[in-house]
Amino acid sequence: MSYEKVSQAKKVVVGTKQTVKALKSGIVKEILVAEDADTFIIKELSKVAEENNIPIILVESMKKLGESCGIEVGAATVAIIN
Repeated sequence: MSYEKVSQAKKVVVGTKQTVKALKSGIVKEILVAEDADTFIIKELSKVAEENNIPIILVESMKKLGESCGIEVGAATVAIIN
């Protein structure tokens, strides 16, 4: 379900740095975070998302998350933007 949400979204931001930038600019609807991502990344991103009242959805795999974005490498985080 969550992977489908990413592949069907009109606009996404891939990667932790880009996701944080998008969060700070206020354009994020929700964030998907891979459970196998580095725990430091998950903690920091969760903190920023909480501050901005943005829901976080955990998904199983960085590899599958990357594939759902149409990239050949894994993605730790993806933001669905307005």
